[in-house]
Amino acid sequence: MKRSLMAGAALAVFVSAAAHAEIKMGVGGPITGGSAAFGAQLKMGAEQAVEDINKAGGINGEQVKLFVGDDAGDPKQGISVANKFVGDGATWVVGHFNSSVSIPASGVYNENGVLQITPASTNPGLTDPDPKTGESKWNVFRVCGRDDQQGAVAAEYLIKNMKGKKIAFIHDKKAYGKGLVDETKKALNAGGVQEVLYETINPGEKDYSAVVSKLKAAGADVVYYGGEHTEAGLLVRQMRDQGMSTILMGGDGIASEEFAQNGPGVEGTLMTFPPDPRNNPAAAAVVKEFEAKKFNPETYTLYAYAAVQVLKQAAEAAKSTDPQAMAKLMHSGHTFKTVVGDISYDKKGDITRADYVVYRWVKGADGKITYKQL
Repeated sequence: MKRSLMAGAALAVFVSAAAHAEIKMGVGGPITGGSAAFGAQLKMGAEQAVEDINKAGGINGEQVKLFVGDDAGDPKQGISVANKFVGDGATWVVGHFNSSVSIPASGVYNENGVLQITPASTNPGLTDPDPKTGESKWNVFRVCGRDDQQGAVAAEYLIKNMKGKKIAFIHDKKAYGKGLVDETKKALNAGGVQEVLYETINPGEKDYSAVVSKLKAAGADVVYYGGEHTEAGLLVRQMRDQGMSTILMGGDGIASEEFAQNGPGVEGTLMTFPPDPRNNPAAAAVVKEFEAKKFNPETYTLYAYAAVQVLKQAAEAAKSTDPQAMAKLMHSGHTFKTVVGDISYDKKGDITRADYVVYRWVKGADGKITYKQL
C-alpha cells in the first residue's frame, strides 16, 4: 500500500511537471532608439504568433513563454540581451533586426546552443561560414533574403531604368547599410556602370548638408542609400532644401510608413523589399488579428510571425524541441508553410527562393504617401 501511494505521488508530480512544461523563446530587437518602429514589428509579430500557438495547444504539448529584449540597435546591448536570454533559459530566439546586432549576438547563441532565426537581418556575413575558421554556423537562420540578392535586384533596376544617369552611393557605416551598398555597387559595376560618388554618414546626426553638397557638386541624379528610414528621410529633405530633384533609392531598411513623415519630397523614392506579405492569402486571418488590435502589420511584422511558425513546424517535424535536432531538419530542405509563403533553407540557413522586388513611394488617392510595388 505504501509503495502504491509513493508511486501515485511520483506520477502526480510527473503529470504536474508535464502540464507546466514550457518552451522558452526570446525576441530581440530595437524596442527603443531610431529603429523602434521595426522593433515594434518584431515584438508584435512574435507575440501574436506565440499567442495563437498557445491558444491552439502549444508545440508538442508544451506552451511557449516569450521574453522580449531591447537591443536599441546597438551591438553591445545586443550581446547583453543575448546573454540575458541565455540566463532566462531561452533555447530559441527570434531576432535581431540590425545585422550589426545579429552577427555578434549569434556568437553568444552558438556558444550556448540557442537556435536563432532573424526576420530582418540581411548581411551575408550572418549565415556565411566564419571567415577566420571556415566553420559553418549550425544555429543561424533567416526568414528574409540577403544583401547580395537585394543588391542584384537594385542594380538590375538601375542599369535598365537609369541609363546615362549619374549614380552615387551613401551608407551609414553599419553592417547592413555598408553591406547593402557594397553589394549593389558590385553588381552595378559588373553591369558596366560606375558611380560618381561613394560617401558615408554618421547615423543619429541631424545635419547631412555637407554630404548633400557633395552630391549636388557631383551632379548625382540618383543616390543609392544603405541604412534606415530615419537618416534616409533627412537626406531626402535636405536634398530638396538645396533644390535637388535627385532620386533616392534604398533597401528594406526604409520600408516603414514613418519614412513618409518627411514630407512630399519622398515621393518618387525607390526601394527594394519582398512582395508585401499583407497581400499573401496565407496571411489574411493573421492580418485581421493585427487590425483588430489597431496595429498595421507592415514590413517585418509578418516576417517575425513567420519565424515563430518555422520554429514550431521544425520542432513538430523533428519531434523534438532540441535546437540541434531542429536545425538539422531545417537544413534538410524541409518546406515550412508560413504567412509570408513557403520557406525552405539551404545548408547555410538562407532561404532558397528569390525574395525582392522594386517599389516606388507614391501619393495615393487619399493623399497619403506610401510604397507601391512596380
